[in-house]
Amino acid sequence: MIVGIDEVGRGPWAGPIVFGAVVLGDADIEGLTDSKKLTKKRREMLAYEIHEKAAAVGLGWVSATELDEIGMSQALSLGCRRALEQINVPYQQIILDGTVNLLKDTGKGPYVTTMAKADLLVPSVSAASIIAKVARDAYMAELDSVYPGYGFATHAGYGTAAHRAALEMHGVTELHRKSFAPIAALLGGNIPVSPTLSVTTKAIGNRGEDTASEYLKSKGYVITDRNWKTKACEIDIVATKDNIVYFVEVKYRKKADQGGGVAVITPKKLKQMSRAARIWMQWHGEVDAQLSVIEVSGEDYLVTQFLEQVQP
Repeated sequence: MIVGIDEVGRGPWAGPIVFGAVVLGDADIEGLTDSKKLTKKRREMLAYEIHEKAAAVGLGWVSATELDEIGMSQALSLGCRRALEQINVPYQQIILDGTVNLLKDTGKGPYVTTMAKADLLVPSVSAASIIAKVARDAYMAELDSVYPGYGFATHAGYGTAAHRAALEMHGVTELHRKSFAPIAALLGGNIPVSPTLSVTTKAIGNRGEDTASEYLKSKGYVITDRNWKTKACEIDIVATKDNIVYFVEVKYRKKADQGGGVAVITPKKLKQMSRAARIWMQWHGEVDAQLSVIEVSGEDYLVTQFLEQVQP
């Protein structure tokens, strides 16, 4: 099978680079092509179908800070590796969009074929370009509430006139790529650095739950609900496997060495999870069920612990 890999976000002044990696397997998805040739609505519809039907999906994120620290070349290689690390099915070939083998210094280098316009010609690469574009656009849109006035939902960090005007008015943020010439020039002209702000809890939660969902699917679970909620409770992920329903709490930690994120599942939290599961079953019927916890860690959002069964 083929792993198709493509990236978005190489050129913007702000925001992450995001790589997509997709193994389509036997999935039959109509309309796959270069993501830039699709409308926003069509991309989002196809991204949903890809996540549901593809044999494996991975996303590799590289932050603006990481890019500034290691440079574009290494950042591209890092994002490519991070996306590929999430592919947990067998494959025989890796097709990378472009002409540079970003994996040449890894054990995967010999499996790589580079191809110009692969995102237009190879379905799995088209799929990778679509999921990466949709994920990055959604992330940048979330940042509108973190950095009001910058218009990230509109220009996604690219160097538009409106973006430059916002920079001159509000200053440079931690999201901006300070190694890029336009941003460096603004800083050299004494444009202020905007106060450090945190990405919204919602944005972090969405990325963590995306990672957890893909991990579960790679292990044979079927995702039946995301962010299932009532006025009284919320469940991050509901998944099924072997006729058992798993109610999954997702915990994110910024650093993998900060201590176990799973450890913050207190007896009180377990009671809340158990209560939410009972409410879910009141709506859907009694089932064999387990409470589960997934820990996602680091700026690359990797699953670092999965407890399939925890007791209230």
